[in-house]
Amino acid sequence: MGRIKGSIGIALLVSAVLASASACGGSASATAGKPAAGSSAGASSSTGASTGSGSTASAGTSSTPSASPTPTHPSGPPMLLNTIEPETGSTVGVAMPISVVFSNPVASSARAAVEKAMKITTSVPVTGAWHWFTSTRADWRPEKYWPSGTKVTVDADLTNVSDGNGRYGVHSYTHSFTVGADVETKVSAPDHSMKVYRNGTLVKTMPIDAGSPQFPSWDGTMAVMDKQPEVRMTSCSVDITCDKNNPNFYDITLPWDVQLTTSGTYVHYSTGDPYPGHSYGSHGCVHLSLDNAKWFYNYVEQGDPITITGSPRGLAAGDNGYADFNLSWTQWLSGSASGQQTTTTS
Repeated sequence: MGRIKGSIGIALLVSAVLASASACGGSASATAGKPAAGSSAGASSSTGASTGSGSTASAGTSSTPSASPTPTHPSGPPMLLNTIEPETGSTVGVAMPISVVFSNPVASSARAAVEKAMKITTSVPVTGAWHWFTSTRADWRPEKYWPSGTKVTVDADLTNVSDGNGRYGVHSYTHSFTVGADVETKVSAPDHSMKVYRNGTLVKTMPIDAGSPQFPSWDGTMAVMDKQPEVRMTSCSVDITCDKNNPNFYDITLPWDVQLTTSGTYVHYSTGDPYPGHSYGSHGCVHLSLDNAKWFYNYVEQGDPITITGSPRGLAAGDNGYADFNLSWTQWLSGSASGQQTTTTS
């Protein structure tokens, strides 16, 4: 289920809730480059309003397109952006990428010019680069996590910039956000343990249950995408089973849900595993007790990194939500048209 919050200019959608699979994974995987347009197997059936700054993982509605000048290129359909993340004015975690999704494919030959037009300005110098997951999704991330307190502005002056496929930009877009405290979560699947750190200091240790051998959790670092006070979890939406007679069938609404992947991985409470810390217990999600799930939900924000280790499933794909830091820096640069850059400081 997707929710669109307004439009700006000609068919510009700069706000959309990330539609995603609604529970723990199964065989589902991300559909690269479309995190804001129903990008996973099955639709999320979430209830209740999203909370927290930037917690809905939606692009900001305050981006303002500039006035379009007299075209100097052949007339034709415009190059538009579908979403820009994170939301303008938000405070996000240190692992949050800048994620831009275009409405139509950008040709390889045009990507260097498009990257150059999307200027990143920061309050302190940061080394990073763009990376194209697909022809419609480009993310910018630092080589390492953002320094806490960094103020970031994205000035995407795409007016008259070509996408290489006959479309030209007709707007400029500006998004500004702030990087908050360095809140990092480490999950050990074999040890059934989760540790939360703030600026390098251990804040809380909690027992957890991760995925089973049949339905293991993803390994690697996943930035928090979203959080919802309640989410309807269904086995059918993530291709586990739609057969009500199958022992793996479920259709249940659960509280305090922190979303990690578009393919349906959450950290949350489960009524089927109310006292975690001793077994497998899930179809790929990370289970906490009710009190701990509520605490964690209220503590983390979009972009905070959660790293799971010891699960046999392997690393989540970089575009399965915001798992950008699962790519090495060499891998990241291989998907960039203009290469490594150090930001301009404001």
